[in-house]
Formats: sequence, C-alpha cells, structure tokens
Amino acid sequence: MKRFAGRWRASRTMLAAAVAVVSLAACSATSGDAADDPVPGQQVAAGSSVPAAPGASAGSAGSAPAGASGQPSAPAPSTTASASAAAATTAGGCARKVSASPVVKVTQVSLPSKVVGYGGEGDTENLPMAIAARPDGGSWLAWLGTNGKVYLGKLGCDDKLVGTPTSFTGIDLQDVQADAKGGVILLTRKGDCGGGSLCGGASSPCNTMHMVRFDLNGKLVWERQVTNLTGSRTGYDDGARFIWWYQHHGRLATNGSDWAAYFGVAITVKNGNCVDIHEGDRMQVVSSSGKLLSGHKDAFEVGCSHAWTSRVVWDPRTKRFVAVCATDNACRIAQPNPYRTVAAGTCDGTLFGGDLVLAKSKGYWTAWSQGGKVRLEKFTTGKSTSTISTGAGSQHPHLASYGSGRMLLSWQSGSQIAAQVYDAGTGKAVGSKLTIAVKDHSYQAFKAYADGSVAYPAAGTSTSAIKIARVLPQS
Repeated sequence: MKRFAGRWRASRTMLAAAVAVVSLAACSATSGDAADDPVPGQQVAAGSSVPAAPGASAGSAGSAPAGASGQPSAPAPSTTASASAAAATTAGGCARKVSASPVVKVTQVSLPSKVVGYGGEGDTENLPMAIAARPDGGSWLAWLGTNGKVYLGKLGCDDKLVGTPTSFTGIDLQDVQADAKGGVILLTRKGDCGGGSLCGGASSPCNTMHMVRFDLNGKLVWERQVTNLTGSRTGYDDGARFIWWYQHHGRLATNGSDWAAYFGVAITVKNGNCVDIHEGDRMQVVSSSGKLLSGHKDAFEVGCSHAWTSRVVWDPRTKRFVAVCATDNACRIAQPNPYRTVAAGTCDGTLFGGDLVLAKSKGYWTAWSQGGKVRLEKFTTGKSTSTISTGAGSQHPHLASYGSGRMLLSWQSGSQIAAQVYDAGTGKAVGSKLTIAVKDHSYQAFKAYADGSVAYPAAGTSTSAIKIARVLPQS
C-alpha cells in the first residue's frame, strides 16, 4: 500500500507516474491488505405510447369480427387468455410496456431544490445523483443539494415525483438502494482531523461515511457510521479509517436484511512522532436494525490499494456479498480480501473498473476499460474465464442486469449515451445498439428493476431538474 503524505489527487496520470517509481506491494502495517455514432434505438418522450410486442392486438378484449364468409365471430378470449396476453405486453407492478427490442423513455423531474452540477466528473469529485429500484416498480431518487443536504424523493411508475422530498445532512452522495420497507442512502459528512501531525504535506478534510436508513415515507429510521472516527479517534490518530478528498466513491448492496457498503477509504498509520495516510478500500456490513456486523464474513478493513472503483453485488446463490475493484497494485481488475486478479491491465493511467452484475446460472460479469477500449469479463472466483471485446470506445463503461438473463452495457457517446444488450450467460450481443438521449456521468450507475427495465438519473435542463432515462423491458 502506498503512502500519501499530504494532499493527493487520484488522477490516472499521476498514478501511472507513481507506479514507475514506487513499489505497489501491500503495506504490512495495515491489517487485511494482502499483496495486492451508434445505431439509434427506439425512443419515446414521457407520456408517449410505446409499441407493444409483436402479435399484441388492441382489440384482444372483445369479440373477433365476422369473417368475409359471414360465419359467426370467434368467442371472446377467456380471462386466463386475456391475462396471458396482458403479461406479454406489460411487466411488473407498474405494467411497463414490453417490446421486442429495447425502447427508451426519458422523463424530466422538476425538483424543489437545486442539485449540484457534474463538474469535471473526476474520481475525487462529488456525485450529483443516484436512483434506486423499489420492489413495487417505482423509484427512490437521491440528489446532492447545493446547501450541505442530500435529498430523497419518491418517483411513481411514470418516473415523476410523488409527495414532498426529505433531506439528510451530507456533503457527498454515494449511492441509494431500496427494499420493501424503504431503503438506505450512503453519504459522507464532515469529520475532524484532530491534533495529530502528518509526516509531510498539508492538511485535508477528515470526513466520515454513513449509512442512513429511511422508511417508506423517506423518514429517518437509523444512521450508522461505516468509517471509524469517534470523539477519541480523529483522522490523524493511528488506526483511523476516514474519508479524505481523494477517490472515495462507494456502493451499496443488500441481501434483504443486511446492508453492505463498499467504498474508498483513507488509512492512518503511525510513523514515529507523525502519521502517514494510505489509501485503500473498506467493506462494512450493517444489520436491519443498524448494528455494525464487525465479524461478518464479507466485511474487511482494507481490500484493494489503491481502489479507484469499488463495486459490490449480493449473490443469493452463494449467499455472499461479492466485490471487485480497479487497483494500481499490478494495475488490474481484482477481487479484494484476499487479492485475486480478475483481469490484468497495464499501468498507463487509463485503467477503469465499471459495474458488477450476476451472470446467468453462476458467476459474475464486470465491465472495464483500458486505453478507451471496453471489455466484459466473466469470472467466478479470481481469474476471468471469458473475455468479450465489445468494440465500444469509452473510458467509463456502465453495466446493469436487464430483463431475464441479459445485461445492458452503456457508455458515453458524444453528448449522449450509447448502449448494447448482451446475453448474461454467453456474453453475446443481442440486437442492435441503442442511443439514450441524456448526458452520461463517469461514476453514476444504471439500476435494474424487477420488471426487467433499467433506469439512470442524468442532468436535467436546469439546476432544478433531473432526467430519468429508462430502458423499458424487452421480450
């Protein structure tokens, strides 16, 4: 693990240069750190009709007309037959339209408060917004305000705001996830560096990371810090785990009861009369009642160093929280705790880890890029068993589960997002590329819904609006 004395900016150029000079072996002083223009898709505006699947009929509920021979019409379909026809054209509690090829719907949400802008989209900058899929088909939309608050609003089936949003104290939004009782927001708050002395460099913020549990009305249920600062342990005390201003983005996952937070973290290590600050990642698991499960088999103090991206998913087949990172320890996509290489990269400053999803039957797919070329890797434990060169050119790919046995890969394409559906078993492309007419953000995520759709929050046409891009279910 590499030492950071004072202020450090996690640019890939600097990391590549540092790799050439400094050994990237794990720091033994820190526990747990082992050696380490596309073809346009079909698109409709909010409120417009969406084509039904082939074979669907607008008149399916009534009697068929008499034929040219004058014979009586066929009898009306039974209730069971009608239900089957409806199921073929809509899906889930929101009855979203299903079509033979992906259809994109973009809806603008007017907000009661301002949202921060995209900025430079760097890995040290604030995340403006995040979305979560509710079990009933609606969504929770979280956004970072310009006033030290993180806001939370409920979206209906039409992706429009319902009711009055709530807010929580927070200086940076990380993620939001939902369950049948509400959900959890992951956010950062201001912390205290204390009176300790750095071994070199200047002081930086020593912030804290928190899970905030909310109910179905968006109201606070409990809060749990997942860093470890206290009144007696500040950021510059030996053993501290806190959030500095450099790369610290995080993600959430849940098994329906417990919640896992996986995020970049600062690590304080005593060095004589001063302290050194290292950078790695951390996974913490919290119970449904807000208790920190420090002995959980998937939790760890430090996994990857340095962790440029931190991705986590719950696998109900193995009953484990599974994680991957992009790391400059041998410049690779890896599983943490212990280190296991998924895909080998190179130390040229362009390595980026995208999202992580379940593969069909068993294993996982992760999207990543090197030199602006996007790849998909399938793995179970450690080394990839299948590599897909997608032909997409991007530095920051996204990946989400989509429908039954499929996944959606997306990436920035000019001022819009391009996307391609893939089979989650074989990794083969399904259908043509599609265009999603919203602005991409390097670190925001598409989220999968139970009805087979996916949704993505994007910058709106003003500072008080967010666009929701939804790729509707595919038959």
